[in-house]
Amino acid sequence: MTDPALSGVRRGSLTEGERVTLTDAKGRRHSVVLRAGTQFHTTKGAVEHDDMIGQPEGIVARSRLGLEFLVMRPLLSEFTVTMPRGAAVVYPKDAAQIVMGADIFPGARVIEAGVGSGALTMSLLRAIGPDGVLHSYERRPEFAEIARRNVANFFGAEPPCWTVHLGDLALDLTDDPVDRVILDMLAPWDCVEAIAEVLVPGGMVCAYVATTTQLGRFVETLRTHTGFTEPECTEHIVRGWHAEGLAIRPNHAGIGHTGFLVTARRLAPGTVAPRRKRRPAPGAYGPDYTGPRPPGTTGLDG
Repeated sequence: MTDPALSGVRRGSLTEGERVTLTDAKGRRHSVVLRAGTQFHTTKGAVEHDDMIGQPEGIVARSRLGLEFLVMRPLLSEFTVTMPRGAAVVYPKDAAQIVMGADIFPGARVIEAGVGSGALTMSLLRAIGPDGVLHSYERRPEFAEIARRNVANFFGAEPPCWTVHLGDLALDLTDDPVDRVILDMLAPWDCVEAIAEVLVPGGMVCAYVATTTQLGRFVETLRTHTGFTEPECTEHIVRGWHAEGLAIRPNHAGIGHTGFLVTARRLAPGTVAPRRKRRPAPGAYGPDYTGPRPPGTTGLDG
């Protein structure tokens, strides 16, 4: 990733083959790959790609009937929500929280499962930099192929620090030590034993799950293992604001629930953290509870 293009940031004039975002006066965005001699068609005539190729970023392109579009290279956050996808993507608001919450740093050795369409992969590659290592595990080859194309499209080539593994992380994980593990999968609790073997003391695991039942089972599995710190669970909601003169108010639309994040840190081998003191929750581990049971709890716990 020493090549500047492998940062995903291009500078200078727009070139054939790269993707641009066309934004109209109503804020509607269109993702277009520039090809010489082709056109972007609208209800008010076509926009010539040749009018954009060779021009600087930030120009205004016009259709034959005068419809105007602002032309910009897409930001990573824009690219990930407009790129081709097979699996659902991790949205930018959650990717940002994962990078910060899991403390992804330059040079980090990171495991990701699964790779999906590659949206989170791009953020992780940006964060670890050229000296880091990212191993992405994906069970479905068609998803892995889509992710490969998306990553190569954004960075200009597949970063050499990135390896895609076709298989199940719980079964195929290597013994190489890692600093961070990111789990975006249906049953992340199945991987706890495997990741505990490779995650260095102080390393972090972060799971992205969609439902409260997944959240609860993963949290209790980490507690039952006893080799991790008390899990922290968060949800992040984004709300934009409208600001125009005296009309300042929240936008009517926002980005609500997309998923939950669960983070925990690996303890030193053989260490058991002091049990977290918390107010009793009546019936939390009562007879109706059937999930993993942390040490020290009984069927009558409240």
